[in-house]
Amino acid sequence: MNRRKFLAGTAAAAVACSQGPRLNVYNWSDYVAPETIPGFERETGIRVRYGTYESVPEMLAKVMSGNSGWDVVFPSAEYIQPMRDMGLLAPLRLEWLPHITALDPAFRRPPWDPELQWSIPYMWGVTGIVYQKSLERILGAAPAAWRDLWNPRLAGGITMLDDPPEVLGACLQMLGYSLNSSNPEELRKAQREAIAQKKLLRAYLNAEVRDQLVAGDVLAAQAWAVTAAQAIQAAPGRLAFAFPAEGFARFADTMAILRESRRQQAAHRFIDYLLRPEVSAKIVMAVQTATANGAAHALLPPALRDNPVLYPPPGTLARGEWFQPQSAASQRLRDRLWTEIKSA
Repeated sequence: MNRRKFLAGTAAAAVACSQGPRLNVYNWSDYVAPETIPGFERETGIRVRYGTYESVPEMLAKVMSGNSGWDVVFPSAEYIQPMRDMGLLAPLRLEWLPHITALDPAFRRPPWDPELQWSIPYMWGVTGIVYQKSLERILGAAPAAWRDLWNPRLAGGITMLDDPPEVLGACLQMLGYSLNSSNPEELRKAQREAIAQKKLLRAYLNAEVRDQLVAGDVLAAQAWAVTAAQAIQAAPGRLAFAFPAEGFARFADTMAILRESRRQQAAHRFIDYLLRPEVSAKIVMAVQTATANGAAHALLPPALRDNPVLYPPPGTLARGEWFQPQSAASQRLRDRLWTEIKSA
């Protein structure tokens, strides 16, 4: 399970009929509202074959052949440049996306694609520490830094994400390095920290940690903000979220069109539909995450729009660091280090 799989509902399935206009959309699970796909089909007459995946590598395994049949995909931001380098993405026709003006100003020139030539920001989030408020009494202070998740007094009550970039990133930031470091020495130091922490861990868990936090079985966890927000809502007054003092990860998912697509206009029409503020707002209310659509954000209920876990203030966000693509050599080293961490 990954950071997006946190709702029990399912996205609309594709219709069986194969006649007439058709579009093939491949997205993360639980990343549209129940009415999103049917609404697009009714309005446009374009039938959608909608499939889902649980990780970018899973998606890439399907589309790297260049003959996958998919038209629209939702890569994480750090994969845009590698996918472009591999010739997988089609350049966008921004004149076919009139609702692009709905994007929040912060996402109109994102660092991974400043001219929006290849992708459109969709959803985003951060990673931090969710914890039981009772720890403030037990420890004398609330967890406020990654280093606090190495406290022996929390042994057996800590979880970290089952996600290599996130765990290595937290260890690197705790040591004063960039979470995107490709320096072998820094990465090995981070690995040593992760291995040293293992004896304190309950498990490596992703979104499924939510229920254990609500039950009180987990004292503190490295968690995506969306998971933390849901746990906090489910256990009023008992849980809190911290943005680690050393820094924290920021991530974003985007909308892109595959170069292989023979339905470029329909693909742009679908992306523009998702950019409509009213459509985007309904998706956010169903998914309960942070949107890159500023006009949609303004339409959200106050409790969601002003949630400081999902939408931290600019000063806090300034301490965050976007994930960036790794070189092939760095990725191989990271993969090996992670395997050694898990088997230690």
